[in-house]
Amino acid sequence: MTKRVIINADDFGLCGGVNDAIANAHSDGVLTSATLMANMPAAGEAAAMAKQMPDLGVGVHLNILEGKPVSQDAKVDVLLGKNGEFKFSPLKLAVMSFFSAKIRDAVEIELGEQIRWVINNGITPSHLDSHKHFHCFGTIYKIVCRLAKKFGIAAIRWPWEPATVCQGDWPKVRAKDRRRALIVRNLAKCCEGIDNRFIKNDLFFGLAHTGCIDGNFWAELGQTQFAGIAEVMTHPGYSERIDATKTRLVAQRQLELKWLCEQSTKDILGRAEIELTHYGKIDRD
Repeated sequence: MTKRVIINADDFGLCGGVNDAIANAHSDGVLTSATLMANMPAAGEAAAMAKQMPDLGVGVHLNILEGKPVSQDAKVDVLLGKNGEFKFSPLKLAVMSFFSAKIRDAVEIELGEQIRWVINNGITPSHLDSHKHFHCFGTIYKIVCRLAKKFGIAAIRWPWEPATVCQGDWPKVRAKDRRRALIVRNLAKCCEGIDNRFIKNDLFFGLAHTGCIDGNFWAELGQTQFAGIAEVMTHPGYSERIDATKTRLVAQRQLELKWLCEQSTKDILGRAEIELTHYGKIDRD
């Protein structure tokens, strides 16, 4: 069976330094996909850039953890702090969305408006994913599935990363990164049980190694035997143009950009006979 890989960049629209890096990683590197944050300052620039890159699959990077909402609906205010920005941590959002119908209604309104914003800016979303994977919380996953159906979006990221990426010849990861990968992996399995209609990938890579997608990572990916479709999550950026108060990944983004564009990365994928694709092409391939 053909090995197909989606190489996605999260955070499209976060800032100009991320937008330009994504464009570079696509035009000069192996990047095939990106997800756009509709509520971030450089979202308009990202949407305009996306129209100039017809071969780049562009999805929606849903975000109700940072920044201000897209929606003007007063019901969304329950998600906001006094500064008008989203106030919940991922854990608190998971708990509140489970117990509160008002929270769930607000989440559905805001996420729907973020998707609508992307569509209204001339982009047909290839898929949905989310900032810090909050869409994998069961109650919110159900909402995201409803929105995918409503807007005719065929795919939702399924971040099930094999535990083996924290072992063997893979680059060593920190204990907290292993824990994060374990939590998200278990949440992803629960999502599969809730509704698997929008799951198009079979594997996921880049969670435990977030910010560390370097030459050693790509070399090991090239040696990994798998069948079907895998997504690799990346975070490219030009570090000198990124506000460190807005993201924990700064210098790491420059590292990931470098290896997305290296000839050695292209050679590794070629030797492994990996076919690069994006979510928007899966059902057409």
